[in-house]
Amino acid sequence: MGEPTESNAADADRADATTGGSVPGAARPGRQPDGATRVAQSSRAALRGRVREQRRRPARPRLWFELALIGISYWLYSLVRNAVPEQASIAQRHATWIWDFERSLGIALERSVNHAVDSVGWLVVGMNYYYATLHFIVTIGVLVWLYRRHPGRYAAARTVLFVTTGIALVGFYFFPLAPPRLMTGGGFVDTVLTHHTWGSMASGAGAHVSNQYAAMPSMHIGWSLWCGLTIFFLARPLWVRLLGLLYPAATLVVIISTANHFWMDAVGGALCLTVGFVAARAVYHVWVYQLPRLPGGPQEKPVTVPEQWSSTVGVGPR
Repeated sequence: MGEPTESNAADADRADATTGGSVPGAARPGRQPDGATRVAQSSRAALRGRVREQRRRPARPRLWFELALIGISYWLYSLVRNAVPEQASIAQRHATWIWDFERSLGIALERSVNHAVDSVGWLVVGMNYYYATLHFIVTIGVLVWLYRRHPGRYAAARTVLFVTTGIALVGFYFFPLAPPRLMTGGGFVDTVLTHHTWGSMASGAGAHVSNQYAAMPSMHIGWSLWCGLTIFFLARPLWVRLLGLLYPAATLVVIISTANHFWMDAVGGALCLTVGFVAARAVYHVWVYQLPRLPGGPQEKPVTVPEQWSSTVGVGPR
């Protein structure tokens, strides 16, 4: 081969000018980010890194912020819940539909349970007070315990509770439902009204300031399940874990016995809680109970069963 001619060299120069250079994969000068663009990209990358780190290792919660958040959230929850129009006729139709659906499945036992418990005075009065008080006392107690003993998991667990409650508000608005005790022709006993129990917003004087048709989904079940699962997965003594499981089970018996909810309301509460856990999983990239016990600590192994039941599963605080 001979030396390239002057004409060939000129053609090569023109081709390079057209394609931006003959080196494959070389970046074109016009596509290089300028200084401002590089700074913006670096800032976004740093922000994503900080957000990712906060999700993986949540910071220690601030007491004043959490108290304010819980107070404001509960105020808004009560405001929205009670502001939903009490559509009595629609709520009664929904109650009839739920009752007929349960009877078609052969699980419509609420009325029999309600009448059986009502015949035992001390038992039904105790259940009335259980319904009116423990719903709040136990939930607040578990939040305080999480804040003090599991601060690394507190924010995620609180997120589950808030999402669950927020979804419930949607249910209260779009599916007003008369509880069994208010169902027309249902034959249920309003145990609070019959036994003159104080402290409940379900009947008596409290009924005038509370939405009586916000029964679907049951937040007594949603919140008690949240408490029970949190205690079961994070507490150390086996007997405390078992109490955690018994609490939502006892709550289910109470809401049925006092005719405050149908079985299907309990199913709705459990579904809301499931969505809450999934939402927290999407935010923190791990399940709530797998987060480190202390902020900045190592991520826990997956939680399955109490460590007393299996020596191969690492659970609970270390």
